[in-house]
Amino acid sequence: MKQLIAFDLDGTLALSKQPLDDDMVDAVTRLLDVMHVAVISGGDWPQFHKQIASRLPADANVDRFWLMPTTGTKLYTCNDGVWSPVFAEIFDEAQKEMILTAFETALVESGFVPEETWGERIEDRGSQITFSALGQEAPIEKKEEWDPDFAKRKIIQSHLKKYLPDLSVNMGGATSIDITRAGVDKAYGLKKLRDASGIPLDAMMFIGDAIFPGGNDYPAKTLGLDTVRVRDPQETLAVINTIIALQKSS
Repeated sequence: MKQLIAFDLDGTLALSKQPLDDDMVDAVTRLLDVMHVAVISGGDWPQFHKQIASRLPADANVDRFWLMPTTGTKLYTCNDGVWSPVFAEIFDEAQKEMILTAFETALVESGFVPEETWGERIEDRGSQITFSALGQEAPIEKKEEWDPDFAKRKIIQSHLKKYLPDLSVNMGGATSIDITRAGVDKAYGLKKLRDASGIPLDAMMFIGDAIFPGGNDYPAKTLGLDTVRVRDPQETLAVINTIIALQKSS
């Protein structure tokens, strides 16, 4: 059996930008009783705190929990009830300006300009720049309707890659595209997790909803990890319950 299960966040453990629901909190807490758990996703720490850390019960085995915002360019662990960063890799100002210009050009070229947006569309997360097509605060139902098959974002992604050939451009969440340093993707983050935790890659499993070419979960598969692609958090719950049952019976 595996020693660590790593998860994507939005679309896998929770709906986009939403806190883990009660059933998922219970499932993750029970999983922490039997093995290490990691979450690696594009959101920054405030989003991770809102969706995950703040939802955990006081008796959760957080010493086994590894939270990796901004596609693994940051790592947070909990000691004595306090979450703190182990490391954080940040873009410099010149890189940020180049990325913002590329977004503006790519969006004009692709022609995907929504009639209505909710909040900022481009967010500087320090070690990652994230584009959210409908804005950071868009309603879930609007997000789910906009690009369910990733077709629109694949076009935007292709334009971005022309202008950012030395950076990683990956799709994630319901409407987002994440820009990180070259070679920085979930495979990179999982290798950093291996180094920090001491758990070898072949003792890890990754679960996510975007394990397909161009999806921001796909690098976990190319790294050689055992992976499980899920459709939504409900399917993730079923997978977690199966893992816990197998672990307890072994």
